[in-house]
Amino acid sequence: MSREDEIRRGLYDHTLEGHAPEVRSLTEEALGIGMDPLDLLFNALIPSLEEVGRRFEIGDFFVPEMLIAARAMQGALSILRPLIAETGARPIGKYVIGTVKGDIHDIGKNLVVIMLEGAGFEVVDLGVNAAPEKFVAAVREHEPDIVGFSAFLTTTMPMFRVNVDALTRAGLRDRVCVMVGGAPVTEEYASQSGADRYAPDASMATRMAKEIVGAPASPLSAPLQQAVELIDRTLRKG
Repeated sequence: MSREDEIRRGLYDHTLEGHAPEVRSLTEEALGIGMDPLDLLFNALIPSLEEVGRRFEIGDFFVPEMLIAARAMQGALSILRPLIAETGARPIGKYVIGTVKGDIHDIGKNLVVIMLEGAGFEVVDLGVNAAPEKFVAAVREHEPDIVGFSAFLTTTMPMFRVNVDALTRAGLRDRVCVMVGGAPVTEEYASQSGADRYAPDASMATRMAKEIVGAPASPLSAPLQQAVELIDRTLRKG
């Protein structure tokens, strides 16, 4: 077995087991010996997440195993993201996303990022506890097609309106589509907060985003979509 094959197998196995440091180390080694970032994504990382979903369906995996696998894959994507853009794979759109101020939950947001990047978006992830000023600065700097606000707590949902108002004061509101989501969020609340779109899960967020930028509706990777949808549904049941 070649070293390239060993790396693909290692990425697959370590993502499956949620070993984030090993996934990051192998990703860096792969790039160091000249492996294609798209090769790592579609021949190791995505198949591993698909297997995570399959094991959950048959009862071998539970929610914790699914979440740590998603986190491990996210670590690799943070390295691959700029390199994939350099391969000539032109992004279909640009998306700024973050969890709102006062909220440190990121699983749902990270799933959206995984789906968006798998669909071909360039994603600027502001992380958690992102203040309105941070969103304003990112929209001004990156000029995205869409900005997404995520909230897991009902107490932080009012930040949607605060963020929209901040964009308005900065003269940026009309330049970007505002999308919101999170476990407690409803379509009615999203509308009241001044958002343009409400996405109940990562898959819908990606489909809406592709619609907004005029990209084809068909998914780039059905296995990735299926696995992430399963994680999404499981989170909501919990």
